[in-house]
Amino acid sequence: MLEIEFKSRKSIFASDQSSRDVLKKGFFGKEAGRRTMLIPEEALYLIDVRNARCTSMGRDISFNDIAARFWSDKKFTARYFTYKDWRDRGLVVRGTESEYKPPDKTPVKSYPKAELSLPDYSVSGVFFKSDLIAIVDDNEKGKELYETLWFGQYGSYKAAERGQLNKLDVYESLFLMERGMLKLNIGKQELIRLAKARRSDFPSLYEVYRDWREKGYVIKTGFKFGTHFRLYFPGAKPVKEGARDWIHSKHVIHVFPRESRLLISEWARVIRVAHSVRKTFILAVTGGTVAKKVGIDFILYHRKGGDAENPEGSAPRYCMLSLSEEEYIGGAEFAGAIKAAKEKKMELIVAIADRETSVTYYKVRQIKISGSKNEYYEIDWMQP
Repeated sequence: MLEIEFKSRKSIFASDQSSRDVLKKGFFGKEAGRRTMLIPEEALYLIDVRNARCTSMGRDISFNDIAARFWSDKKFTARYFTYKDWRDRGLVVRGTESEYKPPDKTPVKSYPKAELSLPDYSVSGVFFKSDLIAIVDDNEKGKELYETLWFGQYGSYKAAERGQLNKLDVYESLFLMERGMLKLNIGKQELIRLAKARRSDFPSLYEVYRDWREKGYVIKTGFKFGTHFRLYFPGAKPVKEGARDWIHSKHVIHVFPRESRLLISEWARVIRVAHSVRKTFILAVTGGTVAKKVGIDFILYHRKGGDAENPEGSAPRYCMLSLSEEEYIGGAEFAGAIKAAKEKKMELIVAIADRETSVTYYKVRQIKISGSKNEYYEIDWMQP
């Protein structure tokens, strides 16, 4: 039987050699002289799953005798059940202070770069205050804006031949106004004031819209998918050349300003919706403030060629941020967790334990967008 001892919150260990040998073989703990030091999650896992005996001052103590010492610690059960789930999958998870072989580099995904070329003309339209929509009734130019650059919606949705109006949303309207291509019945500052009165995060959303549009991407409403925008790569047009098949977006964008906070269950929901319609979910972290310092919970080893990796022969690939269904996370906290993972040259995995302690994993990979001051990340559902 495994024997471990509890001395204090920061001193949990195994000292008998047979237990230490078993722990070493299973990649538990950290060697410290004649002891193997354990983090709380390791000790609790060994009691819970491996039926280890734990003593304190000569008497046997239970799982809850130890866990009760941490009852008020932030997300303690989320940490334990995400640790347990990873271990239960036959994978190695270590504390952040453990020794490990550092990875070569942090994986970063590059997106194509293009430039937006706008025609040298302007159009006039009317902006409708209540709907935050501008209508252009110049048939020729309104149609050209739609067909060549995919600004607005000409005619009807997926039926451009039905009507002669081009409807521009508030982001498209402001973008074209800033470039001198659109004249409305109100000025640019009044449009911004009206948009901010409707939703306070408009500046952050527009910043992301402008960022992608300037780089040649087409960015439209993501309302149907529960996100702020859907995204098309440079060169996309409303219909394929010589065909009438509708082009479907493959990416959606959700804007997460650093100063905002979001319930984890809502955050997971929008990612699930995106994946259910086979779209890549992109999280945009905006704002120039310094990322909040957030501690990564664990270092993770995964699989290679079907075999589980371990500290003896592999570098860890991921850091884990453990969260519970009922938590809120802020944009600054999320950015801080990503920064901490990048400093370790690892990708971030967000592990969410729901109320039944089932764990869902999301892998976070940074997107490289040349010249952008915002941060963009693909977030994919992951089955370890």
